[in-house]
Amino acid sequence: MKIRVGIVFGGESVEHEVSVISALQGIEALDKERYEVIPLYVSKQRDFYSSPALLDIENYKDLNELIQKATPVVLVKKGKEVVVEPTKKGLFTKPIGTIDVMVPIMHGTNGEDGTIQGYLEMLKIPYAGCDVIGAAVGQDKAVMKHILQNSGLPVCPWLWLYGHEFAQKQDEILAKVHELGYPVVMKPACLGSSVGITIAHNDEEFIAGVEDARQYDNKIVVEQMVKKLREINCSVLGSCFDCQASVLEEVGKQDEIMSFKDKYLGQSAAKGGSKCGSKGGAKSAEGGMANAARIVPAPVDEATTEKIRNLAIETFKVLGASGVCRIDFMMDGDSGAIYVNEINTIPGSLAYYLWQPVGVSFTQLMDALITQAIDRQRRREKMIFSYETNLLASYSANKKSGGTKGTKGTK
Repeated sequence: MKIRVGIVFGGESVEHEVSVISALQGIEALDKERYEVIPLYVSKQRDFYSSPALLDIENYKDLNELIQKATPVVLVKKGKEVVVEPTKKGLFTKPIGTIDVMVPIMHGTNGEDGTIQGYLEMLKIPYAGCDVIGAAVGQDKAVMKHILQNSGLPVCPWLWLYGHEFAQKQDEILAKVHELGYPVVMKPACLGSSVGITIAHNDEEFIAGVEDARQYDNKIVVEQMVKKLREINCSVLGSCFDCQASVLEEVGKQDEIMSFKDKYLGQSAAKGGSKCGSKGGAKSAEGGMANAARIVPAPVDEATTEKIRNLAIETFKVLGASGVCRIDFMMDGDSGAIYVNEINTIPGSLAYYLWQPVGVSFTQLMDALITQAIDRQRRREKMIFSYETNLLASYSANKKSGGTKGTKGTK
């Protein structure tokens, strides 16, 4: 019997379209002899849909028309099963199907930040990737950098601020920025795909950057810019119990930092990489992060390669990550200094192009994610989360015994 895999993607994030591309690539890579796929598309209005029409990338050119073709659905827990059912039921309405395991391929807000993971936890369904805490920490760059710094991992000098407080604390914040020294890189704390990132070379540009970043998030991260920047990335696959690092890549950019356009609209300059194209049937997605200009493996010496790979694994473990992630590093081209920039807990295209050079196909990568999801659920089922007791059975509002925790009774 095939394992029924739900692939959940889309969402209201500014990375909605990136999620669609990544998800369709992942669906295409699944071994159809082993898995039955149920696509679960989350619209920008947070509604769930399922339909074979969701498997064709061409249909996403008109989202309103696509939604008309798809069936609105809801996930329903029935005993130990999670069933996908149409929200509008008739006399002869049948469920879409039962899901054995979920693979979230959502980027950004309410998808990569622990929100969808928490929902899946409540359903008690195995799911791939980071758990709630790992996903939340990985999405919030301010919290992430606090943990990295506290754990002794190398990070660039940085600070963070609330956008709504800037007007009241402008002089104080600018003084701290001056201590970092211009230029600085500014970014929304909880977004990805280089959305909302600006570089400030002076106070005027910094003030404008705050106004830009706070359109996306009220929390803003500010970092000292590495002037002769080389961006090196490494993927990690597994969990805290067992994980491995991929080859490295060096990403190209047209501007001072890699932009959204560089990542998703550029032409691939990969060496040893490939696009995930259609294998017949419905048209699927090509490109994504695999379309970005990159050199694989990165042109760095063996000692530096091993250092970055080890830092990637340490970062992965310190942040409590699991599944397949991509850890981005900044390297000073002059001094050779290496800094951990951030972790992407659901990377674009699932970073499959970093595993192909070491003999791990996209299909094998998807197998590993599903296996990890099932293994984690089995471990959790052996853990104690509650006791078979009912304190309320002996509670009485008229008695002074059995009160709330930490008191001797109730009034």
